[in-house]
Amino acid sequence: MSNILIVDDEKDIRELIGDILKDEGYTIRLAANSDDCMSEINAEAPSLMILDIWLKDSRMDGIDILKTVKRDNPDIPIVIISGHGNIEIAVAAIKQGAYDFIEKPFNIDQLMVVVSRAMEISRLRRENADLRRRDVSSSEMIGSSPSFRALKSQLEKVTKSNGRVMLAGPAGAGKEMAARFIHSNSNRASAPFISVSSATIDADRMEDVLFGRETSDRGVEKGLLEQGHGGVVYFDEVAEMPLGTQSKILRVLTDQQFTRVGGADKVRVDLRVISSTSRDLRAEIAAGRFRQELYDRLNVVPIAVPSLAERREDIPELTSTFIEMFHRTQGLPQRKLTEEAEAMLQTMQWPGNIRQLRNVIERVLILGEGSGAIEARELPGQDAPTDTGGRMVLGGAMATLPLREAREVFEREYLLTQINRFGGNISRTAGFVGMERSALHRKLKSLGVVTTGKSGGRGDDEDDA
Repeated sequence: MSNILIVDDEKDIRELIGDILKDEGYTIRLAANSDDCMSEINAEAPSLMILDIWLKDSRMDGIDILKTVKRDNPDIPIVIISGHGNIEIAVAAIKQGAYDFIEKPFNIDQLMVVVSRAMEISRLRRENADLRRRDVSSSEMIGSSPSFRALKSQLEKVTKSNGRVMLAGPAGAGKEMAARFIHSNSNRASAPFISVSSATIDADRMEDVLFGRETSDRGVEKGLLEQGHGGVVYFDEVAEMPLGTQSKILRVLTDQQFTRVGGADKVRVDLRVISSTSRDLRAEIAAGRFRQELYDRLNVVPIAVPSLAERREDIPELTSTFIEMFHRTQGLPQRKLTEEAEAMLQTMQWPGNIRQLRNVIERVLILGEGSGAIEARELPGQDAPTDTGGRMVLGGAMATLPLREAREVFEREYLLTQINRFGGNISRTAGFVGMERSALHRKLKSLGVVTTGKSGGRGDDEDDA
């Protein structure tokens, strides 16, 4: 519910402002000093604050309250009022984040204009926050393969804690999506999710970006850590962070506070930290590129994020999700996959993982042939070499083998491809290739293929994986 908190040590003034605003239909709360003010804010964050700059018999003056509120509740607009107003106070208040400045004795019409505009700003900020939360919450993790279910089970176990999580997996596998899943299902879901791209921020700007900066001409510029107060900070590819910054992040994790670049005051933050890496951090530590102490702080709960090759069964579902998303956001045709195209996607190599799959689907929809089903021939790099008569051209060692050996090579690679496609599930593989399960077992044995329940492995199969 929208409400306005009025903070003024003069009872007549705060009650006068309160009565004026109540007559305009606003809900009003009153505070006479900094302790009352902070108590009201802690009970419920207001939609707007009207704050006197001078407060008698108060632990903090208006500027101190302004700094504290803008640090902990940056979306609350604050209008400063003062009977001793001058340009220096106005500039100081605006630099610290005040929305506007009104001098006593104030004009009621002027007050109402400022309040109306500030309340509109407050409304827009709340709407944007709601949209961000809905966007994160709607970014559901997609899949049903055994490796995906195992990942989701681990993520669900850490959502309700504040423990630091290290997500390890190849580039493009969905580590940020996993981090957002933790955030959106945690008790911090209504607070910010701040993503820090350790690999793309210039090393000489890293501390400004993370900790913020204070200058005489531009005042306070908040960094990403301060913007994430109360929420989650996600360090993407943390191994790319410069060593000097690593030591400062270590201190932040230890003390939960830092100093802005060029500043003197300590800034306290309440953050949950999630990190990710596609590198072997132990090898990075051995090479002197990553600090052991920081690794120990970040790696409280290590979670492995599987590659797309380990969850090929999820490719049809992921593809359908991408097609629907591109239709909704870009107006691209909402096409389906033919069985051949679906099978091709499940057997292709995906070094770029889910990100590569997403890009391939977007490219096919943009360059595609009408709105009909997507054919296998539309997928990139899938045309087998043919001669002018349309026949497949054999190349390499295959063309020099006797028929029996060539057939065995083909059968072995074909069956291994299908087993990988179905995540090691022999029953589903047999159904697709058109063989009885027992016959497929005999064929695999004759070809020297021993399967596992994991994609691409060789061992005992797990039909119910």
